[in-house]
Amino acid sequence: MIMKDVMILNKRKVPLRSCVITKEKLPKKELIRVVRNNIGEVFIDLKGKANGRGAYLKKDIDVIKKAKATKTLEKHLELEIPTAIYQELEELVNKII
Repeated sequence: MIMKDVMILNKRKVPLRSCVITKEKLPKKELIRVVRNNIGEVFIDLKGKANGRGAYLKKDIDVIKKAKATKTLEKHLELEIPTAIYQELEELVNKII
């Protein structure tokens, strides 16, 4: 009985984040974070720890294309996103698949 209680206490909580396109709550490892820092640079944060305003996208090519078409990512980061960022996202997702 005591062993079961110890096992329950050792389980770690998996951090969930929402995709800005699909609104799905997913574990951080299943998402890509795009960050705008305080000097206005936009970049992909692979480690998920960079300072700045972040937005998460699901690792799916259709989601990346929808983000580009609807400019939802730009609205969340309050900044125009260069096409190079979208290309880098597409390459990253294609590597994963």
